This record gives sequence, structure tokens and C-alpha cells, in this order.
Amino acid sequence: MANQSKAINCVMEASSGPHFSGRRLDSLAAAASPSPTPLLFPPVGDFPTHKQPFVIGVSGGTASGKTTVCDMIIQQLHDHRVVLVNQDSFYRGLTPTELKRVHEYNFDHPDAFDTEQLLECAGKLKSGQSVHIPVYDFKTHQRCSDNFRQVNASDVIILEGILVFHDQRVRNMMNMKIFVDTDADVRLARRIRRDTVERGREINSVLEQYAKFVKPAFDDFILPSKKYADVVIPRGGDNHVAIDLIVQHIRTKLGQHDLCKIYPNVYVIQSTFQIRGMHTLIRDQDISKHDFVFYSDRVIRLVVEHGLGHLPFTEKQVVTPTGSVYTGVDFCKKLCGVSIIRSGESMENALRACCKGIKIGKILIHRHGDNGKQLIYEKLPKDICERHVLLLDPVLATGNSANEAIELLIQKGVPESHIIFLNLISAPEGIHCVCKRFPSVKIVTSEIDAGLNGKFQVIPGMGEFGDRYFGTDD
Repeated sequence: MANQSKAINCVMEASSGPHFSGRRLDSLAAAASPSPTPLLFPPVGDFPTHKQPFVIGVSGGTASGKTTVCDMIIQQLHDHRVVLVNQDSFYRGLTPTELKRVHEYNFDHPDAFDTEQLLECAGKLKSGQSVHIPVYDFKTHQRCSDNFRQVNASDVIILEGILVFHDQRVRNMMNMKIFVDTDADVRLARRIRRDTVERGREINSVLEQYAKFVKPAFDDFILPSKKYADVVIPRGGDNHVAIDLIVQHIRTKLGQHDLCKIYPNVYVIQSTFQIRGMHTLIRDQDISKHDFVFYSDRVIRLVVEHGLGHLPFTEKQVVTPTGSVYTGVDFCKKLCGVSIIRSGESMENALRACCKGIKIGKILIHRHGDNGKQLIYEKLPKDICERHVLLLDPVLATGNSANEAIELLIQKGVPESHIIFLNLISAPEGIHCVCKRFPSVKIVTSEIDAGLNGKFQVIPGMGEFGDRYFGTDD
């Protein structure tokens, strides 16, 4: 027993060292077995093999401060890999005929840009590939044929330009769209300074182009695209508060699993070395039943506490022993738990420990392969339609049993938005299955695994949770 406790302590200590959040499942499987079980659904399509970058679009009028905003975001995200892709790099080179009448050429029209090449480069960056970005010479109005800028795959991709919101295909690639809104007189002054100093143009030429092309293009193309923005930043780079909030949001998104970006109703509790260590233990096939139950209960308690945090609350004031008034919140009163027999019953003790006297219902669903659609038994509180429901099942695999349970709760009158599904681990297939059918149901889990194998088991998973927890796996 002493040797076993020592081994467990060693595992916990080792897990607190440096680790990669994206596990290389191929190397792990190879180390454990010469012929690992293949995934039922390979990690392609909806399940990317690399972590998807966060794509930000930054648009606004000419000289509105877009580049300044981008630079400030990049500076604050110094601990992440960030690349800036300027739409200006994708100007089409002018033909000899166009060069002769360059002063009549509209550089602010959507047709002035090679949007197809921009889409191709952005798509490759999103898929984790390096790309060559063209270099455009604003004095000769041609691309440098012997020069390019190599951009490598990154955590954050910023697409910046006056018309990056114009094409829907480009907009669809973006996770966040920012419009920099600056006074027209300020933009004109900046444009004059930029084009005369940096691009070697005459001031009269700049003013003529502004009146003939720039302002009409802003009214016709750029300003209408403002409606697509998620965030509008007045005053551009001078608005430090807005930029700080944007960076905070980006950091939150970067810490999320890709599925959390697709489904805003999916929540993965923040990973810590302790949680990773406990997962290492409960996933170990050689751990004793006593230790499996002990560490499973610890993780379950964390999931339950996190799930309770998504319940509604009301403000409440109390008087402390010092006679002072403390303004806090009052817990949701109309609450119950529902466990999916039998694995879900392992989560009941943690729920009772958090919510004194809580009512807990039961649902038994026959599971056979990937078809968990036969309801065998249900016993639920009579007033369940008036309550928020915490649905309990430690493993979300195919999602069929969960869907059957959720459908039953809805038939009993429980609003879809009042259901919170709690589990320890989830497979992407199960998350897709539940979220597509019930987009208002919240899912709270501690880790999202790689997928399912041919036996519909979560991989790497933790085996048959109910058998291991209740000691019936022998």
C-alpha cells in the first residue's frame, strides 16, 4: 500500500511539470501498444489535427488607425504567435495601359484587390501551412517579382485592410471583426502625411484622388461593411480601453478548445496541473479502485461546482458579524439533479455535497453500440418543469443517450435553456450530436478527448467508468 501511494505521489508530481495541452495521441498510443485502436472518426474535417488559429479582421476607412490598432494588439499578445496580413499586399499590379492613366485608377474599389489570392493565403494559414505574401510597391504600382514575405502558421491571424469585410467568404473566415471608426478630417490629414512622406506622392494628387475615389469608395463600400463588425473602436489607437478589452477576449478564446469556439454553450473547466494530474491517475488502467473513486470524486466535484456557476442568481444583502452590510448573491432555489443510470449515479454524492437536500431523479436508457435510444426507466420530481436541471453522466461518447435524456426532460416541460449537462470527459462526436440538436443546453466538462474508436469508446478515454467506479469490472 505504501508503494502504491508513493507511485501515485510520483504521478501527481510529474504531472505538474511542463506539458503540451495538445497531446500527440499517435506517439502515446505507440508507446502503450504496438497496434493502437484506430479512431472511428479520424481527426479531419470537423476535428482538426492542429489547433485552429484565431482570425481577426480589422477594417475601417483609409488612415483610420487600423495598423496602429493591430500593432497594439500584437504587442499585448506578445506571448502568442501573431501574424499580420495586410490587404494592401494583395493589390493587383497595374497593366501598362493603367499605368499611363494611374491618376484615374481607383485603388479603393474592391476590384483593385486580388481577393482570390488573399483567400488562398488565409486558408493555408488557417490550416497550419506557411505562405508567401506578395510585396507591393506603391511607387511603381507593381508587385515585386523577386521578393515576398514568408508568413508561418500562428496562434492569431490578423487580416487588415479597408475592404476585408466586403467579401463574405473572407468574413466567414474571421472569429472576430473589428471596425476602426475615426473622424473623416483626421483620416484625411493622416492620408496626406502618409502618401506624401512614405509613398512619394504630390499633395495635389493625394487630394484629387481623395475627392474622386477615396471618399466615394468609403461611402459606397467601406462604411456599409461596418454593420458586419463585432466591435467598433472609436478614435482608433487612442482608445486603449477598447483594445484592452479586445485583447482580454482574445486571450480567453485562445485558451478555449476549438469546439468551444464553434458552440458557445460548451464549457471546459480551466486546466491546472492538479486537474491534469488527477486525469492522469483516473485514466491509468493500473490504478486501484479506491484511488480511482477518490480522484474521480475530486474531479466530479470541480465539474459540479463549475456547472452551478452557470445557474441564475439574484442579488442579496446580509449583515456580517461586524455589523457591516455585504452585497452578494442568492443561490438558485428551484434546482434538481438527474443522473443517467448507472454511471451518472457516481456524480450524485458531489452534487449533494454542494447542494444540501437537492432532489435527484433517475433515467435508465438501454445502450447498445452507438444506439442509446431505448428508454427503460425514469423517475423524476413531479415539479421538474419548474426547476433548473443538472444532468449527470461522466462520459459523453456518441451523445445518443444524452439526447434521449434531454428529449425526455423537454417532454416533461423543462425548458432547453434550463438544462446543464455535466460530465468528466467528452468526445467531439458527442458534443456535435448534442449541440446541433439542443443548442441551448449547456455542456460542462473537464476535458475533451480525441474521438471514438470502432467500439464507440472515447479515445484515449478512461474505459467503462461505471464498472471501474462501482467495482464491477472484474
